Amino acid sequence: MDIERLIANHPRLYHMAERGSWESIRTHGLLSTSALLDQYGVSGELRHLLEAQHRPELTHLSAEEQPGIVIRDQKPMDDTGLERALSGTGMAPSDWYRCLNRKVFFWASEQRLHRLLNARAYRHREHDVLTIDTRSFLAAHADRVLLCPINSGCTKPVAVPRGPDTFLPIEQYPWDYWRHERGRARHDAVVEVCVEGGVPDVADHVLSVYRMRGLESIEAVVPPRSVSAASVPRRQRHES
Repeated sequence: MDIERLIANHPRLYHMAERGSWESIRTHGLLSTSALLDQYGVSGELRHLLEAQHRPELTHLSAEEQPGIVIRDQKPMDDTGLERALSGTGMAPSDWYRCLNRKVFFWASEQRLHRLLNARAYRHREHDVLTIDTRSFLAAHADRVLLCPINSGCTKPVAVPRGPDTFLPIEQYPWDYWRHERGRARHDAVVEVCVEGGVPDVADHVLSVYRMRGLESIEAVVPPRSVSAASVPRRQRHES
């Protein structure tokens, strides 16, 4: 896959963060779980629990002279499903958790964003939803971007196979294969766009930030830029 094809098919990327996260993201960038644990000086057994094991609930972290933050749960995933999904790869569930925790993730389509916002575990909670300009983002980070054809943090209801080659650089990604495999769901030829470590300048690429509960838009935390109505996810445009 080449960059122009990625932009043409996915001109906007989306990130769903916990309510109130935007100010920290704007100031410090969008950081992976591992990077946040570094920043907050988390080590030892607590670090192992948060980085190499399943997180069934939200985790609140604080540190001197640091704002309080929330590390997200991993409710859509479990060890049993991961063991099936990783069968034959040589990876254990702990390896997969570490792999995910080193990355920050963006949905490549509104459909996937809405699916997570409306999932039973999250639909009654409020979230800060970032809409990202893909062209601007890739101009700064294309060499660090990895693409993924599945929801890598989910094993329910189906534990889709995954392994070391699930995340691939743009130029190695088999877009034609996945477009054919997904048929009418062409938006799922790429499911996730991710970056190792984090995106410190993510605010430079943000088109809007909306606070949402399920599919309901509550308020514009960062009003959409006047580039086009496409800056606002579809459900938000209807309700604004």
